[in-house]
Amino acid sequence: MTKAEIVADIATKTNIEKVVVQHVVESFMDSLKGSMENGENVYLRGFGSFIIKERKEKIGRNIKEKKAIKIAPHCVPSFKPAKEFSQVVKDNVKYTGKR
Repeated sequence: MTKAEIVADIATKTNIEKVVVQHVVESFMDSLKGSMENGENVYLRGFGSFIIKERKEKIGRNIKEKKAIKIAPHCVPSFKPAKEFSQVVKDNVKYTGKR
């Protein structure tokens, strides 16, 4: 599902103009990104948590040059679904081996 499809779905369900819904969805995403840029995790009860994971420094390999390279410590965004959300997906989505 794309952002445009999400906007259309919400607009249909709420009977609100797509332009307004699009503005709200984009504002939500900007707020989420802004919080995470400031080092804050975002918790949405019943849905999940957008968290920042810290990766330690490690040694990687440049296969083309056959050299070891040092990968600096860094942070990455991550999503951890709520138990209820995970259970709904587990109960309703069939495994196809193609995802």
